[in-house]
Amino acid sequence: MTQPTEAPGTPPTPLHWKLVIDCANPQSQADFWAAALHYAVEDNGAFIERLLELGALPREAVVEFHARLAFRDLVAVRHPDDPYDQDSGTGLGRRLLFQRVPEAKTVKNRLHLDLHAPAGEREGEVERLQALGASVLRQVKEPGGEWVVLADPEGNEFCVQ
Repeated sequence: MTQPTEAPGTPPTPLHWKLVIDCANPQSQADFWAAALHYAVEDNGAFIERLLELGALPREAVVEFHARLAFRDLVAVRHPDDPYDQDSGTGLGRRLLFQRVPEAKTVKNRLHLDLHAPAGEREGEVERLQALGASVLRQVKEPGGEWVVLADPEGNEFCVQ
């Protein structure tokens, strides 16, 4: 495998990435996490229309979501201040992508999000997240800090500090 070479003394270009979360219902997970993080659900409608017109995407791969076309099995949310591709609606910064998988979650996450509430507002943030559909799993008080472990509507754990 050949490695690309960088000019001597030039730091490598950071990689663009997104966090992909397996789920049963990408649309409901996207709605939950967009509300939880104050992110925007990506609008891929125009891109999907073009793919359908070209015959590059079967109609059964598409659903209506928020009064626009969306991919049936993939929905992403992005930070509202980050750039995005105008042609596809795809975020170019901080993103979570929810992808439909056939199997249910069965064990503890190996990766999770930590949400940082403003000082003194953790309890209020936990209540807000519960109103969105999260459930509290436990409260942790350790010498290193305090946080609340919650589960999103599909059981994926995350923490609020």
